[in-house]
Amino acid sequence: MEKTPILLVEDEPKIASSIQQWLSEHEFGVEVAPDGAVGRHLALTNDYALVLLDLNLPFVDGVEVCQAIRANKPDLPVIMVTALGSMDEKLNGFAAGANDYLVKPFDFRELLARMRVLLKNHPPLNPITPSNLLQVADLELNLDTKNVYRAGDLIPLTPKEFGLLEFLIKNEGRVVSKYDIMEQVWDLHFDSGTNVVEVYINFLRKKIDRHYEPKLIHTKPGMGYYLSAN
Repeated sequence: MEKTPILLVEDEPKIASSIQQWLSEHEFGVEVAPDGAVGRHLALTNDYALVLLDLNLPFVDGVEVCQAIRANKPDLPVIMVTALGSMDEKLNGFAAGANDYLVKPFDFRELLARMRVLLKNHPPLNPITPSNLLQVADLELNLDTKNVYRAGDLIPLTPKEFGLLEFLIKNEGRVVSKYDIMEQVWDLHFDSGTNVVEVYINFLRKKIDRHYEPKLIHTKPGMGYYLSAN
């Protein structure tokens, strides 16, 4: 099932982990930014359906992040999720462009309800089409946003890792050789003296297979690699 991409800007790891886990169980794919500078960058460069934004953040505060989002993506919904609950702080949040304001501690069910109201009133401008979403078991690769999820968890990949995974998914169940990968992913002629393919296969395994079941990336000794849930 397609996960709705959410950006959570939260500098407290335990809070971020709790929110991420709860939302992943309710059909959301959550990317976490640990400070305001990273959050602002991600919000302006990636495609999200909604942003959950703390106010008191390192480097760049939540008000500045929200203002940047409003200036560049006026239709992107933002919910301030913060321990700062005075009336002045709430008014500052709304003045910066927040659509809603939720004070910590809160009930996850209330957060979810508020998110669904905003998402209903602010549907994504460019809905993902089935052809742009590749899926094997609980692994999802979005060709539009370049995001990869496993069991609802956002998996950060480098461009080369993403390209390799895309190639493997598009050839699901088919054994592809090192030659195929070098030619199709790296656009290079195969050099029998290099182990770059093995290195990147190992990178992918650590990210998408190590902590998940079933294992998806398999080796056919002497022949190559293939991706399959079986």
